[in-house]
Amino acid sequence: MCWKTLLLLLLYSDAQATLSHRWTRAVLFPAAYRPKRSSSLPLNPVLQSSLEEVELLYEFLLADLEISPDLKISIKDEELASLRKASDFRAVCNDVIPKSIPDIRRLSASLSSRPGILKKEDFERTALTLAYTAYRTALSQGYQKDVWAQSLLSLFRALRHDLMRSSGPRASP
Repeated sequence: MCWKTLLLLLLYSDAQATLSHRWTRAVLFPAAYRPKRSSSLPLNPVLQSSLEEVELLYEFLLADLEISPDLKISIKDEELASLRKASDFRAVCNDVIPKSIPDIRRLSASLSSRPGILKKEDFERTALTLAYTAYRTALSQGYQKDVWAQSLLSLFRALRHDLMRSSGPRASP
């Protein structure tokens, strides 16, 4: 009878570990795991999987970006905008990253309490959120500028903390 209880406990703990891992993966950017039907966005898109794609992402950020009144981000340069990765960039910027102060603060709080280092796609999305927040900070005035600047600072601290953890000494197995 004791071995049956032990086996049941083992199966239960394994199921709990599997379920909890499955449901916590979407904590930082839940929109990446439930794309809109109208979007051609793949499930959990990643913009940079090679050095060339990192350079292309840098070009997108340096290009003349436009943010419409409904907060849709687009690339003004027609040549860059016609690239396949540009549509992924627009989809991530428009459908995945948070754009409101409460959502950005929620992301910052999640990042500050998160153990370990960020996955590549979470780091990428956080960096894009940081760029968006910097843009909004520059456009804001008065009290709104202070609110956006505080959000910008908290995202910067979270990314810096993640970089410091990832570049630190690793324990050998």
